[in-house]
Amino acid sequence: MRLFAALPVPDEIAEPLLGLQHGVPGARWRPRENFHITLCFFGDVSDPAIAKELDEELSRINAPALHLELGEIGVFGGREPRALWIGFAQNPALEELADACKQAAQRLGIKIGRKSYLPHITLAYCRGTLDVDAARFMERTAGFIAPEFEVDSFALYRSHLGTDPARYVPQAHYILNSF
Repeated sequence: MRLFAALPVPDEIAEPLLGLQHGVPGARWRPRENFHITLCFFGDVSDPAIAKELDEELSRINAPALHLELGEIGVFGGREPRALWIGFAQNPALEELADACKQAAQRLGIKIGRKSYLPHITLAYCRGTLDVDAARFMERTAGFIAPEFEVDSFALYRSHLGTDPARYVPQAHYILNSF
C-alpha cells in the first residue's frame, strides 16, 4: 500500500484553483478530488500490521487546527518542468504537524525521504512542457489570491496508481484540536 498523510483542501479553495488550470501545453491538470496538502509520504507499506500501527501512531498526534494561507505558484523541475503547484505562507504549526507525522513513521522504522518539507497543492503534472510555458503560467497566475482557510483534521490516504489520474482513498481521519 502506498500511504501518505495529508490535509484536505476545502471547496472554497479548490474551486478557484480549478480556474487556474489552463493554457499550459503538456500539463495534466489534477482533478478536484486529488487536491490535498501532503504532510508526509510514507511510501509502500506492505505489512498490514505496520499500516495499523501507523494509524495508531497518527491518532496520538496532538496538534492544533490550522489557519492556512496560500502563497506563490511554483514549478518543480526547472528547465524540464515536472509539476506546477501552489505553496503556502510560512506556518510553523503546519511544519510541526508534518514533522509529527514523519516522527510517527520513523518510530515504526518507516524510512522517510530527506527532502525538506514544502507544503503545496499540486495543480498539474507536466510531460513535455517547456520551461517558458511554465514561466508564462507563473506570470499569469502571480496575482492569484484566495481566502485564508482553516483545517481541523488530516487523514491517512492510500494511493491507487494506474491509469491517470491516481486515486487517493482516505483510510483514517484524525481530528486536530479546536481553535
